Amino acid sequence: MTVKSSISLSDEHHAFARAQVQDGRFASVSAVVQHGLDLLRQKSEDERLERAALTALLEARVGGPFVSADEMRQRIGALAAARHRDTAAE
Repeated sequence: MTVKSSISLSDEHHAFARAQVQDGRFASVSAVVQHGLDLLRQKSEDERLERAALTALLEARVGGPFVSADEMRQRIGALAAARHRDTAAE
């Protein structure tokens, strides 16, 4: 279903949309605007999913064991040393 809606575009936006139509990329200015809204909706959904994933990661991390700064430095040092050994063996 389509709904007629009146919108205002800046001269620059309208010129860009018209150029898209003239170049054959879209059938009408409305199609350009609809595509832009679809992209914005997808971007918003992607950002929502990223925030949810980050929240879940942080919640899992908060519930996990605490690692002191010294222990973390030791772990990083061990990883770096292992990486160095692997690189030297190649």
